[in-house]
Amino acid sequence: MASIKVVRRKNKERKDGTAPLALRISENYATNYSFLGQYVLEKDWDKESGMVKRSHQNSQRLNNFLRKKLTEATNISFQNEDRISIKEIKKKLVGTKIRKSFFLLATERIEQKYDRKTYSVAKSELSILFNIEEFLNLNRTSPRQKVIKAIKQRRNDRISNARRSANSFLDGVSYFKLNNRLTFQDIDKSFIERYKTFCAAYLGQKTRTITNQLIFIRTLFNIAIKEEVVDPKYYPFAGDKEKIKLTSGNKVGLNKKEIERIELLKLEANSIIWHTKNIWLVAFYFAGIRISDILKLKWSDFKDDRLYYVMHKNEKPLSLKIPEKAKVILGHYKSFKRSNKGYVFPFLENVDPKDPEDLYRKTKNTTKQLNKYLKLLAAECEIEKNLSNHIARHSFGNIAGDRIHPLMLQKLYRHSDLKTTLNYQANFIHRDADEALDSVINF
Repeated sequence: MASIKVVRRKNKERKDGTAPLALRISENYATNYSFLGQYVLEKDWDKESGMVKRSHQNSQRLNNFLRKKLTEATNISFQNEDRISIKEIKKKLVGTKIRKSFFLLATERIEQKYDRKTYSVAKSELSILFNIEEFLNLNRTSPRQKVIKAIKQRRNDRISNARRSANSFLDGVSYFKLNNRLTFQDIDKSFIERYKTFCAAYLGQKTRTITNQLIFIRTLFNIAIKEEVVDPKYYPFAGDKEKIKLTSGNKVGLNKKEIERIELLKLEANSIIWHTKNIWLVAFYFAGIRISDILKLKWSDFKDDRLYYVMHKNEKPLSLKIPEKAKVILGHYKSFKRSNKGYVFPFLENVDPKDPEDLYRKTKNTTKQLNKYLKLLAAECEIEKNLSNHIARHSFGNIAGDRIHPLMLQKLYRHSDLKTTLNYQANFIHRDADEALDSVINF
């Protein structure tokens, strides 16, 4: 007969210190685990009894649940006169488990992202849940424009309430925790096709934005299968079902002449548009540092005429010499080192150093403000391209072309994979294609 016990899988401990509880089913030196969908801290777990301690806020209810699951597993083992394998016991147990809704599992993931301070990911994923809710509530008999207007109004209301602190981010998470309307079994190929159409027709989203949402749904499905919330047979992304294809639009950067126009433009010192110009140029001079990183630059990041910083997106460190052009711009800000609280640029000096969410929020708001002024800068310089903070990165790639070795570009871009660099730089290497075209046309 199989040995069955409730255990805490410490090797799968999450960053918040909790680890999943599972039924450990052992027989003849073979062991399998059936996860129960519950997570506890080590301090709240009694290893010997296989139960939670009284220090857990819901100890009585959770222990009743664990005893019930332990009894179910034991009964399955007893009731089968013929020998039953541990995998068969686990398979039978899956059918007795409490099924988590799609929204509940999603909020658990979003809370983890929030706790890890990856606010941009957490907030974008919460936005996806609101999109899915709009899809589920869609009244197809109403005029499309009326529905679109109502969706936009609800979104604006959420943003307005958040700005006034009437609703916090976690209020939105709590709202979806209680929503049991959507199960993983509901999300089949037909569901996904209808959702893609809704995103395009009612939300006005482009292909890549829709794809990002499908990737989120697929990620949750993989988690649900791993935690045995749903049977793998319901996976809608396998075989000839939904295929997620990543697409990338053309990346357009500025050329040398356009950058020279920006460099030569005379602006009122210390005006917002003057700061906007300086920040964009410094980002370009340092191989296209992302705006979120450049706003957070501090004078302590500069040592021995070099910049030392860690890219926030992938936590990759980098050291670069300070180009002469960058030195000139940085020199304008040295006298403000104290008033800017150590930051190079004067936009985050009022950030609460003990509140990482405040840093995220003010960085995001500043990015929006700078993008607005970059449009004015483009008009002043007679640049017709869509000038944005991120185009500084594209501009570096455009001018680099195929003159710099891909391995060096990988280092400058802080890419984890050389393939990423090659695919990225392919947007800016046109010589071979142009020569091939000329060889046919100019006969």
